[in-house]
Amino acid sequence: MTPEAISQIGAALMAIVWLATSVQAKEEPLWEYGLGLGVLGYSNYRGADTSHVFPVPVPYLIYNGPFWKADKNGLHGALFNRQWVELTLSFDTTMPVSNDRTRSDMPELKPTVEAGLSLDFHLWRSDDARTKIDFKVPVRQAFTLQMPPQPIGWTLSPGFKLSAADALGHPGWEAGLFTGPLFANRHYNGYFYTVEPQNATASRPAYQATGGYSGAQFVADLTKRFPKYWVGGFVRYDTLAGAVFTDSPLVRRENYWAAGIVFAWMIGRSSQMVEVAP
Repeated sequence: MTPEAISQIGAALMAIVWLATSVQAKEEPLWEYGLGLGVLGYSNYRGADTSHVFPVPVPYLIYNGPFWKADKNGLHGALFNRQWVELTLSFDTTMPVSNDRTRSDMPELKPTVEAGLSLDFHLWRSDDARTKIDFKVPVRQAFTLQMPPQPIGWTLSPGFKLSAADALGHPGWEAGLFTGPLFANRHYNGYFYTVEPQNATASRPAYQATGGYSGAQFVADLTKRFPKYWVGGFVRYDTLAGAVFTDSPLVRRENYWAAGIVFAWMIGRSSQMVEVAP
């Protein structure tokens, strides 16, 4: 998908008028928090032929404020009080990479965090609002987690998200599917895929990464909220076919995978209840 096609899609989405349906709101606590533990497995970086599995602590936070809300989809709020569009805070992370044989004697990759905004268009929902299709357009700036943090460029990852409650016919389970292309600028791709002349070897020639199309991603997730705990899991698969950096000697596979599962226990909740639209 070209940037021009994405621009045309965005223009078409701006012309969509959301037809609101009559939906029963439900009562939820104003806030709720907990702490959990997860296990995350992933390829070291997109295109790597090595992988790791890590246990990770996971905070759990729900906030159902009048404007901003925090849930498993992140921190978000209604834009212009319209039901067909939201402005969302968008985040992503990468883990550190050390002792990777492909990057031997190169600088280690620091963990990174990406932070930005996502404009989310609600394209369709069922009459009971339990099945939804959104088009998300997140733009994020990436930083290394070190002192001081260093900016390493920006990413754009537009895509379609299908969300379904009572997934697979089982009450309480929520499923999601997300897919779309990935784009990044030269600085971001260079952090992962450039090989400077001083780091070149006979099997790893010098290479300068450029910005542009960075492949496509496919993500599936499944979650359920129980009275005293929450459980969730996800699987992600990326294809790097056609990405602008596939000629880098650091790209050993034209795919990437990640998966994780989390259990979180409830610690506290608000006594104040508020109405939340499904």
